[in-house]
Amino acid sequence: MQDILQTATTAGLEWLGNFRVDLTRYMLAAPLAWLVICVALAIPLAGRKIRPEKPPARQMLIEFGASVRSVAVFSTVALSTFAMERTGWINPPEIHGAAGWAVAGALLIAMMIAHDAFFYWSHRLMHRPALFRVFHRRHHRSNNPTPFTAYSFDLAEAAVQAVFVPLWVLIVPTPWAVTGIFMLHQIARNVIGHCGYELFPARRDGRPLFDWLTSVTHHDLHHGEAGWNYGLYFTWWDRWMGTEHPEYHARYAAAVRKARRPAPAHAGELSREA
Repeated sequence: MQDILQTATTAGLEWLGNFRVDLTRYMLAAPLAWLVICVALAIPLAGRKIRPEKPPARQMLIEFGASVRSVAVFSTVALSTFAMERTGWINPPEIHGAAGWAVAGALLIAMMIAHDAFFYWSHRLMHRPALFRVFHRRHHRSNNPTPFTAYSFDLAEAAVQAVFVPLWVLIVPTPWAVTGIFMLHQIARNVIGHCGYELFPARRDGRPLFDWLTSVTHHDLHHGEAGWNYGLYFTWWDRWMGTEHPEYHARYAAAVRKARRPAPAHAGELSREA
């Protein structure tokens, strides 16, 4: 009985620790992004605002409350990693000190690519009519998103989003430092993707400089027209599967206030025309 109580107490402390870390990460990312991008830089960035409408304060308050609830779900699911570590299923202690910088960097990149695939397919599945109301409706109530939208999920979607890290560390031995950096990247990209201002650099022809990354416009289009643009970090899956919005590049060019020009003709085509 004493062992059970001790395990329950340890698990409770682990939950509180996870909740504190995840909530701190969200509190640093979402309000800071809102204050810097949407308030302090609103005038300098006015030419890059994607939509003219300003989201109401009530929407942001609801998003914040839903996000705190999601963080509680994340912390609960994270107890599975605590249990697997205690039973020796994942991350034996030697892994934490054995990975050099090159290995850690490769694991981080692999984790991001895997998470992007996981997110694309789970996100697309949640848009099926039979699942949408239970899993994804809360998030899409923010038709005009804000940085606070990042974790504004239904309980079921929060659980789905939280499952990736336990699954990953179960399959791929990964130092906790790498998962920590991954989580920082995840929340940063998430709040930026919902900020409402196109922050990504553009080429002179109006196309994204890093066209393989999802821009703010890319995800904003998903909130405005939900049948497109399911990707999180990269545009690969949407292009491979034909789910990228057909007007994405035109909308991006409009958001960065650049005239969209057609790509130059191939040299072979020019020579044939000559």
